[in-house]
Amino acid sequence: MLIKTLINVFKIDELRNKILFTIAMLAVYRIGFWIPVPGVDQSALTRFFEAQAAAGGAAGKVMQYVAIFSGGSFGQSTIFGLGIMPYITAAIIFQLFQSVSPQLKKLKEEGPTGFAKIQEWTRYVTVGLCIVQAVGWLSFITKSGLVYQGWASNPLWWVMAITALTAGTIFLMWLGEQIDRFGIGNGVSLIIMAGILTGMPGAIMSLYSGFDPKDSTKMGWMGLIVLVSLFIMVVAGSVLLTVAQRRIPVQQAKHSRGKRVFGGQKSYLPLRVNHGGVMPIIFASSLMIFPSVAFSYLTDLAQTTGNNEGFYFDALQWLSTNFQTGQFPYLVLYVIMVYFFSYFWITVQFNPEEMSKQLRDHGSFIPGLRPGPRTAEYLEAVMERITYVGAAFLSVIAVLPMVASSELGIDFAVSQFLGGTGLLIVVSVALDFLQRVEASLLMRNYEGFLGNSADK
Repeated sequence: MLIKTLINVFKIDELRNKILFTIAMLAVYRIGFWIPVPGVDQSALTRFFEAQAAAGGAAGKVMQYVAIFSGGSFGQSTIFGLGIMPYITAAIIFQLFQSVSPQLKKLKEEGPTGFAKIQEWTRYVTVGLCIVQAVGWLSFITKSGLVYQGWASNPLWWVMAITALTAGTIFLMWLGEQIDRFGIGNGVSLIIMAGILTGMPGAIMSLYSGFDPKDSTKMGWMGLIVLVSLFIMVVAGSVLLTVAQRRIPVQQAKHSRGKRVFGGQKSYLPLRVNHGGVMPIIFASSLMIFPSVAFSYLTDLAQTTGNNEGFYFDALQWLSTNFQTGQFPYLVLYVIMVYFFSYFWITVQFNPEEMSKQLRDHGSFIPGLRPGPRTAEYLEAVMERITYVGAAFLSVIAVLPMVASSELGIDFAVSQFLGGTGLLIVVSVALDFLQRVEASLLMRNYEGFLGNSADK
């Protein structure tokens, strides 16, 4: 069945060309990922971040977090080191401002023209964010002695390095737009997914090196079976969370024209259980970096200054220890943050009044409810209830890799594929890609991946 579907995919010239173009653009991204920024000691940089990651240092945590969903890596200072994250940050900023800025609201309502203007402003903000992040990153590695002597004090090197990092992000943004226009799937999301999946071979090798049934200190067959079963269950749960919907029945009002009666059709209004996607995890993860870094810094500062006795130092030590990744207080606060941002995101993105108005303008209504404020109240109440359930599933998937890493002793490189932001991104992007291919196949009367056929 799968082989037949793949053959059908390559029978369609347009679809085949789109898929090959997408693969070619992703190959260009991976090639550019290995082009280093001149002047940076790459071997010293790699050793530095390996030591930070092994010791649980703040720099190592930031590097791992950025690498998950940016498509780039600070551990290798290449021209794509900043990844696509500045563009994502700029897009999120404008998306949030659209709900509070009358000017942006008006532009959004203008259609393609307004969208093009917002995109133009997003690109300008992306360039500004790239420059700020590049300066911060280069300052950090310069102070850490990871730049060759003589280069760090050269103004031309700073201009060149900042320009290279900024141009790398802008090029990735352009690649994503080219995939959107001439390929298939969301370009930026596919770039991020490609960056995440490149860590899978390393995770498999780490799992292989830690597997030895004859050694009691290493993973045996039972541990491997449990790990694989857990991975399958989490992937299935992620798929369910991504596609789960609450369908609200909607009916059109009947109206007569002469002797003919129109309308009266029944349909559904789909409300996603996980309306915020991966955004709640991204926001929560980014904010949860600061407590662990801040408490560790204050503890080290207290020890350096000699204030290593008394209640103040004991409290700092407790906070520093318990707000590390995988500890119970850290996980509790993390779940609270996921819930908070899940509800915050629907507050920003979901507008029940506007949805109720659109239903009324199109002559539709929810059976048993009057159009207008009553419908808006009902939609808001339903969305709050399903968001509670969606946030619970999201919390489980988010904390699972931390628990597996800290409690079961599984390497984080392996456990991160058991949940969290990376897995949700891969699942959602893969489903979107397959749905687009499926739509193209069914439109041309070919069987899709789900076994449906338009000509049955």
